[in-house]
Amino acid sequence: MATGATPHVGTLREGPLHAALKRWIAEPGDRFEQPVEGFVADVVRGDTLIEIQTSGFASMVRKLDHLLDVHDVRIVHPIAVDTTILKVSDTGEILSRRLSPKHGAAIDLFAELVSFPNLLDHPNLALEVVLTREDQVRTHDPDKAWRRKGWVIRERRLVEVVDHLVFETPNDLLALLPDDLPTDFTTADLARGLGSNRRVAQQMAYCLRLLDLVTIVDKRGNAIVYRRRA
Repeated sequence: MATGATPHVGTLREGPLHAALKRWIAEPGDRFEQPVEGFVADVVRGDTLIEIQTSGFASMVRKLDHLLDVHDVRIVHPIAVDTTILKVSDTGEILSRRLSPKHGAAIDLFAELVSFPNLLDHPNLALEVVLTREDQVRTHDPDKAWRRKGWVIRERRLVEVVDHLVFETPNDLLALLPDDLPTDFTTADLARGLGSNRRVAQQMAYCLRLLDLVTIVDKRGNAIVYRRRA
């Protein structure tokens, strides 16, 4: 086991997915749940702080704003390419199991980057996207989650790591653009090339524009036309 693995208040609150990813990235010499500059770092590896973020990036703004100017930080973010939904009784019995129709991809990273698109522009930050298969455990609470008829997501469990991608500079994000994208393109063109919905394409275009990777060159009706910068 890596050093510094004494149980900490941070580990008492972490979910199974967070804990499993911490084990997956662990290397000899890593220190877990370490106090740094008034915050708690998930993993300290030499001079690098590793933060496992299973949900939105927006909650990290204050922490990153404080740490990035003095530390190298790597955010590890899982995206489930396949999710199995398990409905479980109060006693832990599995009532049903089905594969979710929703399948994630690396481009879903932009849904988080829209919180602060210039995040990756900081020289001390790197993003690692971990593509996973996971189980999503739901229990029934009639007073909550009316859209899911009372079935509440209780935890996420890592089943398998399929792949992982590291983005260390804004330019690395360009690898996610489709190969057949026209020189001048709209978000409709981008959505078709990505095989995604328009919202994902809009989030991607927005982030790439604020990172100065694409620029607006024209307008077709109500559609903005973009071009990659040289």
